Amino acid sequence: MKLYVGLDVGLEETSLCIVDSEGLTVREVKVSTEPEAIRFAVENYADRLDRVGVKASSLGIWLYRELQPAGLPIIVVEARHMRVSLSTMRNKTDRSDARGIAQMMRLGWYRAVHVKNIDMQKMRTLLTNRKLLKRKLIDLENHVRGALRAYGLLVGAVARGAYEARTAN
Repeated sequence: MKLYVGLDVGLEETSLCIVDSEGLTVREVKVSTEPEAIRFAVENYADRLDRVGVKASSLGIWLYRELQPAGLPIIVVEARHMRVSLSTMRNKTDRSDARGIAQMMRLGWYRAVHVKNIDMQKMRTLLTNRKLLKRKLIDLENHVRGALRAYGLLVGAVARGAYEARTAN
């Protein structure tokens, strides 16, 4: 009999629910949000697992990268689609969310997300951080320019390399 797993990932703990092909709950447990703890929680069922579902998030993608090479059939599911599906449930708890994710895996009611390789993710992180730092630099320059105006010092438009020299006087 095929089994389906739902993971509701939190910073400290992950709620895990395993359901069978008829929708009956086989196991519900809370484990620490560590790949090894999750692997240990499902190891007795590993040969019967059909799908393991996790919501698209930074922790979800990290768990995907750690659990997929270990042989777990893990799928990262689009977060908005999952939120809409889970919002129809009466009780909104981590436990019921994990149960809902497991049922979504069983019924095939999910949209899988493509997980980029680690090199692409690192490049995107670097570019995003660069963009943030650049924006903060411009914000600081504008703040200093505005603060100096209160003292009658008009900086005006300054080329990138000449800003420090222009404001130091």
